[in-house]
Amino acid sequence: MQPPTVIGKVLSVNVGLPRSVEWKRRLVYTGIFKEPVKERIRVDKLNFKGDAQADLSVHGGPDKAIYVYPAEYYDYWRSEFPEMTLDWGMFGENLTVTGLRDDEVNIGDRFQIGSTKLVVTQPRLPCYKLAVKFGRDDILRRFLKRQYTGFYLRVLQEGEIGAGDKIISLSKDEHEVKVTDIVSLYTSRKPDLALMKRAIEVEALPASWKDYFQE
Repeated sequence: MQPPTVIGKVLSVNVGLPRSVEWKRRLVYTGIFKEPVKERIRVDKLNFKGDAQADLSVHGGPDKAIYVYPAEYYDYWRSEFPEMTLDWGMFGENLTVTGLRDDEVNIGDRFQIGSTKLVVTQPRLPCYKLAVKFGRDDILRRFLKRQYTGFYLRVLQEGEIGAGDKIISLSKDEHEVKVTDIVSLYTSRKPDLALMKRAIEVEALPASWKDYFQE
């Protein structure tokens, strides 16, 4: 029996409840402010315990239960914004990880982290709440252009996750549609139609994305 394939590690688990903050002379209710926690956290089908989203019409739900952001990207952003302190959780991610870059992870890939089992569903598309967190509007354009978006997970098996947990590969999706491929299809003026058709075949890709591509 072969040992499980460890492909990454959780550096930080970040949670937070929605709060009101001032942005451009108005109050914004947002759940993007996440703080690292030391203890192991329970994960259910929709959330980590102690975590929530503010606007459930565009955030949260089973297909966006956990937001993952690769720690490898932080060096780039720290060089772009040297005047800022960018701690883990700065992008509103629940898990700051190593070993799961967007250009290496497929939509539909399955992992085990701690006692949970999870599947990759889609990239994160930024809304103005990221601009609120960074205090600058240009982060939205730069975030998509650089394609350092991170991605969402659906929970297949509830359990617990803690900082330091290994990320174990359970399976790779056979269609090999990367997280960055979905971002490219979304942002390109002349998207790759063959890639788009392949993406529609990925079972884990949410129906909203498939409908968008079919249109």
